[in-house]
Amino acid sequence: MTILSDFSTFFSRVISIFSTYDWISDTLDIVLLTLLVYGLLSVIKDSRALTITKGMVFFILAYVVVSLLDMKASIFLFRKVFDNILVLLAIIFAPELRKLLEKLGTSRGYLRVTSLFSRNGSQKAMQYNEEMSRCINSVCKAAQEMSDERIGALIIFERAMPLGEIIDTGTILDARITSQVIQNVFFPKSPLHDGAAVIRNNRLYSAGCILPLTSRHNEVSKKLGTRHRAAIGMSEQSDAYVLVVSEETGSISMAEGGRLHRNLSDGEVREMLLDVFLIDVDEKKKGGDADADHE
Repeated sequence: MTILSDFSTFFSRVISIFSTYDWISDTLDIVLLTLLVYGLLSVIKDSRALTITKGMVFFILAYVVVSLLDMKASIFLFRKVFDNILVLLAIIFAPELRKLLEKLGTSRGYLRVTSLFSRNGSQKAMQYNEEMSRCINSVCKAAQEMSDERIGALIIFERAMPLGEIIDTGTILDARITSQVIQNVFFPKSPLHDGAAVIRNNRLYSAGCILPLTSRHNEVSKKLGTRHRAAIGMSEQSDAYVLVVSEETGSISMAEGGRLHRNLSDGEVREMLLDVFLIDVDEKKKGGDADADHE
């Protein structure tokens, strides 16, 4: 009888929860919280913030143990910390929160939203994909040709985080991207060949830019030169993808999230960039837009 009464109590509680459930506001509330948590997890993934999060979990578990043992002095200290937890979280996760907000405000994120809700959104997304594919193909072609000729290059693909401070260290070009333009920038006798080029909105926006070197000097191979260290440093401090062509060996590498992928082919670089920068377009909606335009 005890088990039956327990089950009866459980189901009555479940029913009471659903009886007060507002299918519109409560569902939207759950979806919003899920998206926020997912966004935060995607931002802190593979970053120092993930280690901090693990430390916070350990801190909470320690507080539970202290509470169970009724350790009054320790409980007092823990509660003082929890009283100011929101301020502490804002300070600790300030860079990650900034990245999340910048990611939401990027034009690429806007295109993804409009492709879902706007009649012409999928068409705009397809136009963006076409231009981005042309840009990436031109850069990869230039990278392969510079690799064959042992010409060093450092090319930054800006993403959600604006790189205005880096762009200000170079020369504004705002040129349409072709493989010839890329190679001319990094030609050994060019005045801009020593710095990095920044690609923004499918255009060669700036060149001759100065990048920060990685702070993880002891973890980076001694065989890597300044270009590779600068690429890693740039990817540590932003969400950009940084393409490197070695002047000594001609090898092509890609830095992202503080990691360096070495000895890549131009095809592997192309696939990596296309996977990151292209927007998924709903095929059914694309067909529906085409039918509507035809009518």
